[in-house]
Amino acid sequence: MTATPPSPGFSTSVGALRLREWQLGPGQPTLVMDQFSAHDFNLVVDDRADVHVNSKDGRFYLGWFPLGRPGTEGEGWKIAVTGTAKVRGYQISFGTETPAGIVAVAVARVLDAARRA
Repeated sequence: MTATPPSPGFSTSVGALRLREWQLGPGQPTLVMDQFSAHDFNLVVDDRADVHVNSKDGRFYLGWFPLGRPGTEGEGWKIAVTGTAKVRGYQISFGTETPAGIVAVAVARVLDAARRA
């Protein structure tokens, strides 16, 4: 008796792989930037045209680097939240080609999670 060994991977059809159109390309950065008010955040555009946003208390930072963040490999967005004496902060990075709509959702979740002290 012989047994047919299973083939590696998974089986599918070309048609099944074409069910979705994935969002690609950087999109519109205003989807991210429009979430910040001058009342709660500072915005600076530097000489490279990189955009930096930080909260008035200095604990939140967002950087947008359209040509890539200097010293990194294609980092286009950087979100950082400073921790406290008891709890560590965190940072999130996205590439230059990450759709702005995806970054906007991440930023919205971070801002929604913020509580006023």
